[in-house]
Amino acid sequence: MTLVPHWINGVEGAEAARTLPVYNPATGEAHRQVAVASAEETERAIAAAKAALPAWRATSLIKRADVFFRLRQILADRTPELAAIVTSEHGKVLSDAAGEVSRGIENVEFAAGLVHLLKGERAEQVARGVDVHSVKQPVGVVACITPFNFPVMVPLWMVASAIACGNTVVLKPSEKDPSAAIWLARAFQEAGLPDGVLNVVNGDKTAVDALLDSPDVKAVSFVGSTPIAKSIYERASTNGRRVQALGGAKNHMVVMPDADIDGAAAAAVSAAYGSAGERCMAVSVLVAVGDVAEPLIASITEKVQDLRIGDGTDAASEMGPLITREHRDRVESYVTGAEAEGATVLIDGTQRVAAGQRIESEGFFTGISLIDGVKPGMKLYEDEIFGPVLGIVRVDSYAEAVDLINAHQFGNGTAIFTRDGGTARQFEFDIEVGMVGVNVPIPVPVGAFSFGGWKASLFGDSHIYGPESIHFYTRSKVVTTRWPDHTEAQVDLGFPSNR
Repeated sequence: MTLVPHWINGVEGAEAARTLPVYNPATGEAHRQVAVASAEETERAIAAAKAALPAWRATSLIKRADVFFRLRQILADRTPELAAIVTSEHGKVLSDAAGEVSRGIENVEFAAGLVHLLKGERAEQVARGVDVHSVKQPVGVVACITPFNFPVMVPLWMVASAIACGNTVVLKPSEKDPSAAIWLARAFQEAGLPDGVLNVVNGDKTAVDALLDSPDVKAVSFVGSTPIAKSIYERASTNGRRVQALGGAKNHMVVMPDADIDGAAAAAVSAAYGSAGERCMAVSVLVAVGDVAEPLIASITEKVQDLRIGDGTDAASEMGPLITREHRDRVESYVTGAEAEGATVLIDGTQRVAAGQRIESEGFFTGISLIDGVKPGMKLYEDEIFGPVLGIVRVDSYAEAVDLINAHQFGNGTAIFTRDGGTARQFEFDIEVGMVGVNVPIPVPVGAFSFGGWKASLFGDSHIYGPESIHFYTRSKVVTTRWPDHTEAQVDLGFPSNR
């Protein structure tokens, strides 16, 4: 069975004292093993990153940019190859995996503009003969800890900006689908990145703890569930690290009475069930305002009748399996427990039926679920389910919809569907959520902006990728200079004055 190794100082390898199975979610079979890094192996990766830092930091911005231009071409040329790796370990359909690679390329393109992004500021003659300028310098060795749901895109969210800013990186991908990270490391090397600048250690909590506690790691980026994000933020920040830790979500989609009901229903189906709901930006709550619930339910029900669920490598499949059997069972528990909480299950995904056919597979499949009568306080409303489960909450007014969303612990993404520009603009103003869509169900910003939520969806002060990533992965240094006229040299023991 193939062993997924680590990548340290430009070389694949693993002691493999411990391994974990890597499953094909479509078949339920373990088809690879992944090496589990010990604390010592993790420290070796950190040491490689630390040793590579001085030379990479001193590399000209133009040469750094060249790496990203070449990497961008490698990713574009080999998207099908990388997408196939993602599908084999994550389970998402090939078109979705290719889309993930495309969104990752956006971040590589952004990083290629580092010559512009790393410009400082200058002020001349702030006092007589005195000039001031600022520069952006790398923070040092960065730890990037990424989730299973986007094994290409999220690493590129972090690694591209971190490396562009002159840092070196130790990447710890999810042990559930680790092969894409090794592929990326090879691609970076092929693009000309020096050995040691990017290192990959696979594993579990042992590797993570070593990264969080190492005095040589100066910043930590994390994406995952809220409990883990909070734990990582507290531990790493206590250790004096700079931290951005993105947590969970419960994304609401508001449908106003004036909305295009059919269009809103299509958007809800796409946003709730795409990638089997394993997206932190998936819509999991549909907020029906006024009398739109019944026609909206009817349209959604019609649109999902022919939804094809199957192996992601099958071009006919529109939705693949969930990542593990345990996660599938957890997702289905919310559906089986819904009626006891007072909700009404309109479509029961635990029956594992799609397009009128029973899903016959040993893989980790579930069907799509649609649940009406969802209310605050119910577990399926409060928790992040991370599966193809869409709950419907009925409210009487716009104000009630806003209050509902603002009261929730999560504040990652939200959307409103309406034809009224005034309502849309007011929603932008009123809502306490980090990313907002107007007639856009999944408002993930393009690479030139930054991604991140509010409240329990983010721990730390910085969002990820885009302009905020440049701030996070650099330290600002301000230099004040004066070249004195020796003919006027004199001793002055007073406090320096700008006057």
